[in-house]
Amino acid sequence: MLSRPTRRRFSAEYKSKMLREAEACTEPGAVGALLRREGLYSSHLANWRRQEAARGRAGLEPKQRGPKPSLKPSQRELKLEREERDLEKRLAKAEAIIAFQEKCTRCWRSP
Repeated sequence: MLSRPTRRRFSAEYKSKMLREAEACTEPGAVGALLRREGLYSSHLANWRRQEAARGRAGLEPKQRGPKPSLKPSQRELKLEREERDLEKRLAKAEAIIAFQEKCTRCWRSP
């Protein structure tokens, strides 16, 4: 049976360290050698730089993966009330259409 590869996770310390090392590279090709040595891609550095610029050190912290937490009870109730109003509108519209269709069939019948 084949094993699934696992997603690599980088700590904020590691990301910060790699950004500092990349900034310290002055020789041509030094950044490429650093990336090869660490098994990283240039997109990693670009994303980490963007995250650090946006939120500082906290931006480099790993994010929680997976489904978002469910709605709070008050939000859930508001959502259910909104859905109930929508369903009531649809029901009223359907009843009006049915009533109209009944009137139409009575009009078209011959006495």
